[in-house]
Amino acid sequence: MANPVMRWQIVSAESEQLAQFYCGLFGWEPKRDNALGYNAIDTKTQDGIQGGIWPAPPGAPSFVQLFVEVDDCAAYVESARKRGATVLIPPQALPDGDVMALLKDPSGMSFGIMARRPG
Repeated sequence: MANPVMRWQIVSAESEQLAQFYCGLFGWEPKRDNALGYNAIDTKTQDGIQGGIWPAPPGAPSFVQLFVEVDDCAAYVESARKRGATVLIPPQALPDGDVMALLKDPSGMSFGIMARRPG
C-alpha cells in the first residue's frame, strides 16, 4: 500500500470563524451532513485532497493535522509507538465504518492515520 495523505484538518478554538474565513477566501463550502457533525470542507475540485475544520480542546493552540491512509490502523499505531510516537487517541471506528487514530510524532507534531471501512 502506498499510504497517501488522504485528508487535512485545521484544529482551532476559533473553528467557525476559520471555516468562514477559508470558505469565503477560496470559495469552499462547509458541510456538516455527517454523523459527527464535523465541519467537512468541500474544496469543489477533484484536485488535491479534501479536509475539514474542527474545534480545538480548551487551551490548545491552532494546528493542522494530516491523515495518512493505512491498511491496518492498529498495526501502524504499534509501529509508530515503537518508533517514538505517542498515542493520543487509539484506533477507533468512526460512524461511517472507517478506523482512525491520532498520534504525536517524536518531535511532538500530531498526525492521524485512517483505514477505510472493510468492503
